[in-house]
Amino acid sequence: MTALPCHSLDADTDARDRDWRARVAHAFSRAAPHYARRATAQHAMGKRLLEQLPDHACDVLDLGCGPGDLTAALATHYGADCTVSGLDLAAGMLDEARRRHPEAIRWICGDAAMLPHADASFDLVVSNLAIQWCPDIDRVLNEIRRVLRPGGRALINTLAPGTLAEVGHAWTRPVALLDFHDAARHRRAAHGAGFRRVEVTARTERFHYPDFAAVMASIKGVGAQVARNGARLSRADVACAARRFETLRTEAGLPVSYHLLTLDLER
Repeated sequence: MTALPCHSLDADTDARDRDWRARVAHAFSRAAPHYARRATAQHAMGKRLLEQLPDHACDVLDLGCGPGDLTAALATHYGADCTVSGLDLAAGMLDEARRRHPEAIRWICGDAAMLPHADASFDLVVSNLAIQWCPDIDRVLNEIRRVLRPGGRALINTLAPGTLAEVGHAWTRPVALLDFHDAARHRRAAHGAGFRRVEVTARTERFHYPDFAAVMASIKGVGAQVARNGARLSRADVACAARRFETLRTEAGLPVSYHLLTLDLER
């Protein structure tokens, strides 16, 4: 077999990445009208980032801002003297953000791996449950460091292996689940990007839902169905998954676990 030249391999990788980004953007744009109502778990985890904010910041970026609720909270927290920007890959999410939050926030359509900002643009970058959708974590953290000013800080929530384990149990072919990176992989990427301080903390957040339909709505409503690559499910598939999920029921309801990693990085 003849080996392909390196530039062809790079082209294939770039094409796959472009396809992945397009699918993610499409899925989250479709989810945008329902996101705020269904993303209770995401909101709860985002509040933990707000508890860790530095006292002062002049220029703030919310990376993967979705419909902008966290972005608006950042703008309220820091007040009129701070310029806050929200960036998302999904144009539909930004349309929803503009509708929900008419405050003076800069809404930007862009890719976390190719930020459309100059070097040293921000004092603070915040990101809640977005970077796990990025194929190249090294590139993303390099970009975050690039746009931070010296002494600037990044506060990032992302997800580790074991997340949505109950969903994986319910489906016999859990291809809808992402390949999450563990804490050690994130530490290596952050150190490799050149951050001078790297702290990664882990915790498990568990949420409960009344029935299987509510579980799936919570996932699909935030765009997580993108990784199924368009596969269609039959009624029999759904019924079987619902029965398997019922075996996990507790007094609080059907559990869904998120293995949360919080990265606190300083340039």
